Amino acid sequence: MNEFGKALLGLGLSLVVMGALVLLAGRMGLPLGRLPGDFAYRGRRVSVFFPLGTSILVSVALSALLYLISRFRR
Repeated sequence: MNEFGKALLGLGLSLVVMGALVLLAGRMGLPLGRLPGDFAYRGRRVSVFFPLGTSILVSVALSALLYLISRFRR
């Protein structure tokens, strides 16, 4: 159970850091959630939002960051 607790703490801390980064990005004026490719549908009783462009941008940025981290760990 000790390893499981450490994994949960690590996951929680990483979520806090990622949340803080998203908040800072919003305050700096980065249009996350309003990029080209982000789809929004608003009907009479339902609204659907699918941030495809933002998801692709975040995926590319995280892939590049993790690639650089793995290169420096060797």
